[in-house]
Order: sequence, then C-alpha cells, then structure tokens
Amino acid sequence: MADSRVAIVTGAARGIGAATAKRLAEDGFAVAVIDLDEKHCAETVSAIEAAGGKALAVGCDVSDAEQVQAAVDRVAAELGAPTALVNNAGVIRDNMLFKMSEDDWDTVMGVHLRGAFLMSRAVQKHMVEAKWGRIVNLSSTSALGNRGQANYSTAKAGLQGLTKTLAIELGKYGVTANAIAPGFIATDMTRATAERVGMEFEEFTKAAAASIPVARVGQPEDIANTVSFFLDERAGFVSGQVIYVAGGPKA
Repeated sequence: MADSRVAIVTGAARGIGAATAKRLAEDGFAVAVIDLDEKHCAETVSAIEAAGGKALAVGCDVSDAEQVQAAVDRVAAELGAPTALVNNAGVIRDNMLFKMSEDDWDTVMGVHLRGAFLMSRAVQKHMVEAKWGRIVNLSSTSALGNRGQANYSTAKAGLQGLTKTLAIELGKYGVTANAIAPGFIATDMTRATAERVGMEFEEFTKAAAASIPVARVGQPEDIANTVSFFLDERAGFVSGQVIYVAGGPKA
C-alpha cells in the first residue's frame, strides 16, 4: 500500500470508531479521527501516535454540510487526500413510536444518514482523482427491525441502500463501498441501553451472549477487523455488500 493512504473515521473518539482508527493506523493508514468535539479525539490520536502511527483530530458535526467540507479540506491539507472513509458516527434516541418525538427522529437521521451522505459526497472527489477508494458504512442488525428503535432501524437500513448505490456509481473509479451490520457490541452505547432498561451492564451482556451462537458479545475490535478487510488492497472485488458481524447468522 502506498505510504500516503489517508483514512477518515467518523465517531472515532471511542467505541467502534476508536478501535477502527487504531486498527487502520496499524495497517499503515494516516488516520483522521473525527468526532463532534475535537478534544474528545485526543485519546485515540495519542494511542495511534504512541504506537508509531500518524493521526489528526478533527472536530465536526457530520450532519452539517459546511463543517463536513471544512473537515475534509483540513484532512486533505494536513494529512493528504483521503481515499478511505468509515462512516461510523452515530447516536441513539430510542423510544416506542407513540413516545418518539420529531427531534428524536431527525437527530438520528441527521447523524447516520445525512452524515454518511455528506461525508461520502465530500470525500469521493479525492477517491475519483486517485482512481482508488474505500467506503465502509456502519449499519446494524437493528436494520432488520428492533423494538423501540423506529428511527435507528430506519437509518441503519437506509445506510445499506446508500452503500449499494455508492458501489454502483463509484465502482468504475476503483472505489468500493460496503457496509458492516454489527450485532451486540460492548460499547458505551450498549452500556447506555442497559442503563435505560435498568440492568447492570454485566448482566445485560450475559443475557445477550446467551442468544449468540459464538456464546459471547462482540468487541469493538471485531468490527475494526472487518473494516480492515474491506479497506485492504486485496478486497477490490468486494463491493456493495452488507456483512453481519453478529456472532451468528441472525440478528
């Protein structure tokens, strides 16, 4: 791989995003660590630099078109033209349909769907110019439907449609687009869900593991490893795919 390959990972301050940023740095990418608050990216950047990698912290609201363009321009100026993009930024605003507010809906759509669209649109120019690119969108097993997540499920299903369309439009430029749909991954987000339903996190993960064929919950590194596969030079014939990384065949 060329030394100058640059990857952008959104929502990379913690959880799946942080693990992915670290893994891509190990793979030889210079990594732009993007999150809503630039200060929160410091830990991920420090970990990458301590391991001998190259990283840049960038604060950006991915649902804001101007901020997205400014962030991508800054990455191009300071790290080099980005040719890999991992759309991982996400939020949850769970509620049953009758209690879900318009704001709960719009916030989730804005970060997941609008965010992935804006980032992909801003970065594709660099990929097309380089005649090489990789886009990975983070979907979820919730795309198949999940109680209390009408907004999140819809957004995560929408990302699969976006992924397949990007694969069709950008393929001739040497760009692949794929999606990963994680199952239960132990992160701050699932910890928040446990709190919401009034369970201890350990008890919550134990209950989840009981219904997973490999008999454990996922770790952020499980997703990072799958991103690494999609971004590899050797994965150039894999595009428009959705891979469920959930410890078994069903969500």
